[in-house]
Amino acid sequence: MTRLARLTVLLAVVATALAAWFGYSWWDASRDDGVARATVREEALQAGRQSVAALTTLDYRQAEQGYQNWLNLSGGALHDELARDRDGGLGRIGQAKTVTTGRVVDAAVTEVDSGGGTAEVIASVELEVRPDGGEAVTKHNRFRAGLNRTPDGWRVTSLGQVPVTDTGKP
Repeated sequence: MTRLARLTVLLAVVATALAAWFGYSWWDASRDDGVARATVREEALQAGRQSVAALTTLDYRQAEQGYQNWLNLSGGALHDELARDRDGGLGRIGQAKTVTTGRVVDAAVTEVDSGGGTAEVIASVELEVRPDGGEAVTKHNRFRAGLNRTPDGWRVTSLGQVPVTDTGKP
């Protein structure tokens, strides 16, 4: 066998071995629980960002539509509370006469249970509050949202403001 033939056979064997190894690695990674957890984490993060922004946004001139959006995004205890207090909530919104726009500046998943379909997201939100006929005021708040995965997607089951503490450090 010539030197060129031996080199060709050797390269073919090496290429076949590499293809088999990469193929096995790809197949093995596709079954990895870490990949599934990362996928669930990313889905929860995106849903949390969108939902927190929507749940901190409301225009008193379109209160019915905005409140219905809140109901559509919520689940569990939060949904029950919003549904139970719909008339009172709409009344308070009408009296306040403000347009509030929430924009999520940053967010992170702090807990995720991919098997149980739950997650917790913390979000830094810039809130622009504009009273009817007044100047807009910008506030910065942090929120913690509990989420549950449902057949219709992720729903926010709890939403609360996270207190900011001053540590005295620069």
